[in-house]
Amino acid sequence: MFMSNTDGIVISHLGVSYRTVEALRDITLQIKPGRLTGAIGPNGAGKSTLIKAMLGLIPINQGSVHYNGRPLIDCLDKVAYVPQRSQIDWTYPATVWDVVMMGRVRKTGWFRRFSAMSRRLAAEALERVQMSAYRDRPIGQLSGGQQQRVFLARSLAQEGDIFFFDEPFVGVDRKTEDILFNIFHELANAGKIVLVVNHDLGESITNFDDLILLNKELIAVGARQSVLREENLYHAYGGKVVFFDENHLQIAA
Repeated sequence: MFMSNTDGIVISHLGVSYRTVEALRDITLQIKPGRLTGAIGPNGAGKSTLIKAMLGLIPINQGSVHYNGRPLIDCLDKVAYVPQRSQIDWTYPATVWDVVMMGRVRKTGWFRRFSAMSRRLAAEALERVQMSAYRDRPIGQLSGGQQQRVFLARSLAQEGDIFFFDEPFVGVDRKTEDILFNIFHELANAGKIVLVVNHDLGESITNFDDLILLNKELIAVGARQSVLREENLYHAYGGKVVFFDENHLQIAA
């Protein structure tokens, strides 16, 4: 299939290894704007590695990643990235407002005062995630779902064109999950690129337009219905698929 190098993110023959362990092998795919894209696969499949490699956070052995014809690593000012919660230091002495305003640092510059527009954008982002009432609360005193909403607000304040979220639904409540998915859909409908690493293959999987199914190599990519086929899931999960239909599947432990 022909992939235009000027339409979204194009990954070509990407390979990543940790010393002697191959993490990703020959990944070639396209992530399109205007579509909510989920990356799925078993533990250790390379989902988080894919995002980190795309952003230059870990070295790649081969291949390339381009955004609208340019190396993605040269376009990081357009990227908002929220890592896994386990990678964030929740003891850092920052308030909710401090965290959201961090999303404005790149556009403002270090050690410069934030503009009125930056403060307005931060306030609007907090309102969108229903966390305005917590703006003066230390980030470490929030629940897992509230913390995730604050970091979503920070990403919104960045005014990016590309949004990467690494397992944002781990340890969150249903209200937060609904808020996150609603905003992800809003971003996609606005023509943004939205990639979400997701470990839950239950009912929430139906929220995604496109899916990337990985297990160190690319098993399938495309519209949700075409990826969620029994043969693809069997291949990815090593025969552990115990129930499957169009809207729900269950993976054996």
